[in-house]
This record gives sequence, structure tokens and C-alpha cells, in this order.
Amino acid sequence: MSLILELPAELEAALCAEAGRLGLPLPEYALRVLATGCTEGKASSGAQLVAYWQNEGLFGTLPEIADAPGHARAIRQQAEKRARP
Repeated sequence: MSLILELPAELEAALCAEAGRLGLPLPEYALRVLATGCTEGKASSGAQLVAYWQNEGLFGTLPEIADAPGHARAIRQQAEKRARP
């Protein structure tokens, strides 16, 4: 199926930038974005979520984070220390 959309310039720029950052052609990235928004079954376990992320090629998209477990620990520690209203 073909679909033609008129996108606001800001949205087009954002989509192009993210597709470029991920090294994907814009049409492929746009399909991923649309498919992600339309998924019926949500992950009901951590293993399903990880499998989904692997399938979508989302692992390794932040190469600046060399130590992912350490980064996750730091984020968790920040969250534990934040002030609650």
C-alpha cells in the first residue's frame, strides 16, 4: 500500500535526523515508527521486551554509552535520590 502524507517541516526534519542517526533510510524508519505505534500486543515480561528491542534493532543505538549496566545503575541511583513531592 502506498500512502502520501503532508508532514510539518519540523516533523520531517526530526524523522530525517533520527533515521540518519540510526543509519536507516527514511522510509524504513517511518515504517518502524508507524508499526511501533500500532502494535497490539505489548510486552508482558522483560524477556519479551528485550526480544522486541533486538528485533527492532534498538540495541547499540547509543554507542556513547560504553557501560550499559553501569549507566543503568547510575540512572537508578539518581531516581532513588530525587526529591518526591
